[in-house]
Amino acid sequence: MGISEMKGRAIFLDRDGVINKTILCDGKPYSPRKFDEFVFNDGIREAVYKMKEFGYKVFVVSNQPDVARGVISQDVLNLMTEKMRFELPLDDIFICPHDDYHHCLCRKPKPGMLMEAVEKWEIDLSSSFIIGDTWKDMEAGRAAGCKTILLDAPYNQDAYCDFRVESLSEAIDLII
Repeated sequence: MGISEMKGRAIFLDRDGVINKTILCDGKPYSPRKFDEFVFNDGIREAVYKMKEFGYKVFVVSNQPDVARGVISQDVLNLMTEKMRFELPLDDIFICPHDDYHHCLCRKPKPGMLMEAVEKWEIDLSSSFIIGDTWKDMEAGRAAGCKTILLDAPYNQDAYCDFRVESLSEAIDLII
């Protein structure tokens, strides 16, 4: 068996807008800043189970710069992360708590979180997907070498992607 045959397929999910509802203010999406605002999108549990059923590893890759900006505490972010770990059958969660000025390698649109998953989980990016709702998600996926699926929203009409869909269930149907 060749090296590529030994590697697994993955679906990388952005958090805000894919896993959970965003808070819209003046037409722009914002991350929840309080634990009680962290509400899963309808159908997310079933969607993740379906991805797993078809043999995909499922990862969350999420920029969370509000930690660096001081508008959410690390403790609240940890509670949100633990809710995902406890309630969804995810393989792993990767979070970048930095802001642009940190110039880190993990903050999307850079592919650092995806590359960390590749190293840890032996993922074949050419047979993997990223599903997100912003241009940063799409650029990170493209830079890593996986296929990009954008969940259509009024705030992302200029984002370039391989596929644009109306819903997460449509994205899953496209993948499988």
